[in-house]
Amino acid sequence: MATRTRRSQRRTEALSRERIVEAAVELLDEAGEGGLTFRALTERLATGPGAIYWHVANKSELLDAVTDAVVAAALAIESVEPAETAGSVEPAGSAEPSESAESPQEKIRAVALGLFDAIDEHPWLAAQLTAQLSRSPWGSVTPRIFESIGRQVRALGGTEGSQFTAASALVHYILGAAGQNAANGRGPGPDVDRGEFLDAASRAWRELDPDDYPFTRAVAEQMREHDDREQFLAGIDLVLTGITARHLSGGAAGAPPVS
Repeated sequence: MATRTRRSQRRTEALSRERIVEAAVELLDEAGEGGLTFRALTERLATGPGAIYWHVANKSELLDAVTDAVVAAALAIESVEPAETAGSVEPAGSAEPSESAESPQEKIRAVALGLFDAIDEHPWLAAQLTAQLSRSPWGSVTPRIFESIGRQVRALGGTEGSQFTAASALVHYILGAAGQNAANGRGPGPDVDRGEFLDAASRAWRELDPDDYPFTRAVAEQMREHDDREQFLAGIDLVLTGITARHLSGGAAGAPPVS
């Protein structure tokens, strides 16, 4: 009986939840959500379905676990507590804001870039994050993301109401822009050269009616030459500038006049 128990323990240790999650990530990266089946997982792990069900009850639970694991790895930068910088926000419009590598602004950029790169590396992640944020905001993923952003927003100062609005705006921008970037990468297809694709889009924009699309025609060249990652970070800076000016400085700067 003791020998049988030890063998059972060795099997459980050999096939851990972590190994199952790693194999599931590989399958998702290779074939998307449709390619993640328990049959494919048992083949990848060279085991039986019963051993997997010992650790995860169904595909929904597995997807939640996989999403949480990838997000946790992307947010590992947040292992250091923010410095006590409340009240040290630079005034709106400062020519040279002083930001160290440990400033809340820089930590927000680091968190944003970590999520951007994770979604870029794992395109299936965008849909899973959208589903989790809307379906189960009380699960582990949504609080994890909001905490990583919100902790730095809190360090900037402002009221709790303005902090919630600021953190929400940042999270929505990060996940939306990163998700769109991942979709853009899949859209043309694996055999389409990105440079050629953007050249074609740029030419099409330049050929639009100048009366109906004056702005789109004007930025057509930037469409061809832009860098997605740099553009994403520039968007983060725009959001942070607005947050600092309107919400976290007490709402005075940039606020519309009260009628």
